[in-house]
Amino acid sequence: MNPGRAAAACEVKRLSIIIPTLDEAECIVATLESLGDLRRRGHEIIVADGGSSDGTAALARDLADQVVCSPAGRAEQMNAGARAAAGDVLLFLHADSRLPAEADRLVLQGLAAGGLVWGRFDVQIAGSQPLLRLVASMMNLRSRLTRICTGDQGIFVRREAFAAIGGYPRQELMEDIAISARLRRVSRRCACASAA
Repeated sequence: MNPGRAAAACEVKRLSIIIPTLDEAECIVATLESLGDLRRRGHEIIVADGGSSDGTAALARDLADQVVCSPAGRAEQMNAGARAAAGDVLLFLHADSRLPAEADRLVLQGLAAGGLVWGRFDVQIAGSQPLLRLVASMMNLRSRLTRICTGDQGIFVRREAFAAIGGYPRQELMEDIAISARLRRVSRRCACASAA
């Protein structure tokens, strides 16, 4: 059976939001606090720390369900977080990014409606300068045209599909582009409203 179709047939109920960190003390508390409502609605927050020396892991402990340690490198860290996750959908979020308040509804409905196994959010860059809106629009357009996503867009994927493709490839850079290429061979992707 096609792993994409098998995963799409499963009902999705819970997200595991996985945040790779390395020396993110300046932003990790604000990011985790912004996810508080999602956590209260039963979704799981996992910080995958790559050996921070600035106290990031300690700051995250009370605001996340788990803090897992991993060798440094986003791909390694996100795979470690995925191994620890209990959710039906894995959502990978950069430590300096924010999700919409209704991210869970957007993801779960988007995947269910299209029978899809993965997706991403549109980027919205914080700030009032018109140039920032233009940059965000160009990033979103590029993603639509190429069907490639970046980590800033909050990539999400059903657990079964993530396992079927072997997770993030072990590489130092552009792991988000590499996993997008793998996932687009499994199914089309779902695009949700903005992450900032």
